[in-house]
Amino acid sequence: MFVFAAVLSVLLAIVGLAAGLPKALLKGNIPAQLQSPGGLRAPLVRFIGLAELAAAAGLLAGLFWQPIGIAAALGFAAVLVGAIGFHAKSGDYANPETRGNAMAPAILTIIAIAAAVTLVLAS
Repeated sequence: MFVFAAVLSVLLAIVGLAAGLPKALLKGNIPAQLQSPGGLRAPLVRFIGLAELAAAAGLLAGLFWQPIGIAAALGFAAVLVGAIGFHAKSGDYANPETRGNAMAPAILTIIAIAAAVTLVLAS
């Protein structure tokens, strides 16, 4: 069970790093899209990026101390639920052109919860 938890944790940590770094630095297309008119303010985008980076670090630390990994996985799931809400408010799920990208947070939320559960079962 620990191997499965480790694979999920590392996968989520990579995603958290890849998603969080551009937001924390406010560089690239994603932060620009989030800050579009009617979108999020720059400090909130940076905060989300830092939360994703913290989740990535916590998931990796959780490989050595499961409680921090469980907390990081659940925290990352909470951030992803917020992303689902943002996409829903933006109408991304109703638009066939944006639906594919909007599904990523939903899928990753399931993976984050699975990582938390497997870390609990592995401890």
